[in-house]
Amino acid sequence: MTQGLAEKIILGIDPGTNVMGYGVIKVQDNKASIITMGVIDMRKEDDTYLKLGHIFQRVNGIIDSYLPDEMAIEAPFFGKNVQSMLKLGRAQGVAIAAAINHSVPITEYAPLKIKMAITGNGSASKEQVAGMLQRILHLDENDMPKFFDATDALAAAYCHYLQMGRPDTGVKGPKSWKEYVSSNPGKVSVRKK
Repeated sequence: MTQGLAEKIILGIDPGTNVMGYGVIKVQDNKASIITMGVIDMRKEDDTYLKLGHIFQRVNGIIDSYLPDEMAIEAPFFGKNVQSMLKLGRAQGVAIAAAINHSVPITEYAPLKIKMAITGNGSASKEQVAGMLQRILHLDENDMPKFFDATDALAAAYCHYLQMGRPDTGVKGPKSWKEYVSSNPGKVSVRKK
């Protein structure tokens, strides 16, 4: 995190053509807290281009409301259905265009990287990601959204926060293997050949 920056707002986006998730966190004193999360629901809209226009308008509105310093967006993953991948890429591109429209820097993260950052397991389920975020950010059960798209977006924002350096996650312990070994000499044994 940049020295002298008292606060940073990060917008996370989980692209989707029917339901797009968003999550906004605030980083202050090297600690993250949730501001909001939700979804842009386009399931009732049939026209693909109107959906893209709606995404652009809503992401612009979210940026105008929360004034993020940076945006983290989940990269589309390669699936078997090329048409689905193309639609998802368009939705992601429109969200990115909204951020560019506001001069908000963008970082893209692979789904595996986000899951790994949040749970330590790159193949974690959406439920596991949501559960870990609930514990990390101290969210009440009633605050948990109906759609995992919202928690996936929050996970993208939190992953970006973790990539900013060595944030204070509230977990105490050694910062490196060398520090662990020097602090716990009785727990480490050296195997002789």
